[in-house]
Amino acid sequence: MKNYPRLAEMGVKNPLEIEKFAVYSSESLDTLHIIYKRKKGSLLPVSRKYKFPRAKKSIMVNSATRQTNVVFESSSALLEAMGELEQIRAEHKDSASLSAAINEELTLLEDEVKMRTEYIRSLIAKL
Repeated sequence: MKNYPRLAEMGVKNPLEIEKFAVYSSESLDTLHIIYKRKKGSLLPVSRKYKFPRAKKSIMVNSATRQTNVVFESSSALLEAMGELEQIRAEHKDSASLSAAINEELTLLEDEVKMRTEYIRSLIAKL
């Protein structure tokens, strides 16, 4: 959990069970929807929503007329949480590719052992 301080602060207890996430925005609010991959029979929720207020900021459009526009920015807490979630997603992809590579090596090893076993049996048959 120390790798994900913002998620821990939000109350996420099992960050490695996060399957995917989505962000929805309205004018004054951002909603982070986290979906978990839970084990069968788990009583924990499959998804959770977190709401972040957007910061209201005025920016000057024309300095001569002092015309301003109101702009809403996402909170820094949401941006940090999304960064940590992207990090979790990257770790999932790395472990999935490693698993695929190990399975491929195992298949190659099984094929080689099978081929050598057949060769040895053919030598025994010749005796």
